[in-house]
Amino acid sequence: MTIYRSFCDKPTEGIWSVLRRTTVANRAFADPQDLITAARRGLRQLQYRPDVLDGCFSGTGLRRQPP
Repeated sequence: MTIYRSFCDKPTEGIWSVLRRTTVANRAFADPQDLITAARRGLRQLQYRPDVLDGCFSGTGLRRQPP
């Protein structure tokens, strides 16, 4: 039996949630490449928002390593 990990246990779920609410919100994508481009743009923007990334990691018990 597979155990389901809750939403808060995965930092990638938090990051994807942020992208869905910001970069890819309310958009119709012409093709898959357009979606990929928008997601990459959003991830690049998140690199400069350590407070948002820390929020995605805080519920998991993990910590982001500073550069």
